[in-house]
Parts: sequence; structure tokens; C-alpha cells
Amino acid sequence: MARERKLITAEKPESQEICFVPDGDYAGFVERNAPRADRSGPIVDSGGRAVGQHTGVHRFTVGQRKGLGVTGARPLYVLKVLPEERTVVVGDEAELGADEALVREVNWLSIDAPSEPLRASVKIRYRHKAAPATIEPSPGGRARIRFDEPQRAITPGQAAVFYEGDVCLGGGWIE
Repeated sequence: MARERKLITAEKPESQEICFVPDGDYAGFVERNAPRADRSGPIVDSGGRAVGQHTGVHRFTVGQRKGLGVTGARPLYVLKVLPEERTVVVGDEAELGADEALVREVNWLSIDAPSEPLRASVKIRYRHKAAPATIEPSPGGRARIRFDEPQRAITPGQAAVFYEGDVCLGGGWIE
């Protein structure tokens, strides 16, 4: 479509990165810009038992499996990152699945804010296949998403985007 309209961005490569971190080293960016901050903390299992230590929660993301610095009888995955507590929670892959998410700062784009639950397809990250769900709007620009099937690694801070076919209904930030 951009090519048809002769837009200068038609041949520009797609970008999913943060423009001010051109080398993709997010942890290095944090460490260079706040070098004296102590970011270390515990790595705990889903039962709360300490299984290791880390040098900063900024080095972890929900769903991550490699580079955790701890091992278990089975592969471990990051289940939660708790920056306020400087804690990383790890567990089995099966524990990554969830069938609902809360979103904030919901912005309705192609429809008026609904007052009743509505059905839509929801993407919870860029490469995620949109999944069928019911969106239950709440006051204050919030909503609860109830997926028909559990979704892997629903991650706070990521966008949840609501679709009806190819039409973007809106979206918000996962809490």
C-alpha cells in the first residue's frame, strides 16, 4: 500500500527496536545510564524458594529460558519480573500459560468505548498470533481480557491490541 502511494518509507526496513538503543544492548544501556544503582536480587521458584541470584531484573523478560544463571531438573523459564522487589520468578514452561490479562490505558480507535463485554482477537506481542477472547471494559480506561485458551507468557508492559478481522479496535498496556 505504501509503495502504491509512493511513500518514502515504503522500502524502509521494519523496526521493532527502541530507537535510542541502536545496538540492541538494552542491559548495557541501563548500566551505562545508571551505573551506580544496585540491581541485584534473588531468583526464586514459583513457590518462593531462592534458587539463585541475579545482577539486575533489566536482564530478564517473561518467557525467557536462556541466560538465567540457574539450572533445574527441567528447563526453567522466567514467569515474573518484580522490579520493585528486585526479584525474578522462574518455573516450568507449563506455568507460563494464563487465560486472562488486565490492561490499563485502553485506547479505543475504531469504535466507541464499549459498555458491555465484546468478542475480539487479541495480540499480546508483535509476533503473537491473535487469539480469540472476550474483552470486559472497566471504568478508568481499563479492561480484563479473558482468552478462550491459555496464552504463553502474557507480559506486563507489553501492548495488548484488539482486532475484529483486519480492523484494529484498540488496545492497552498489560498490567
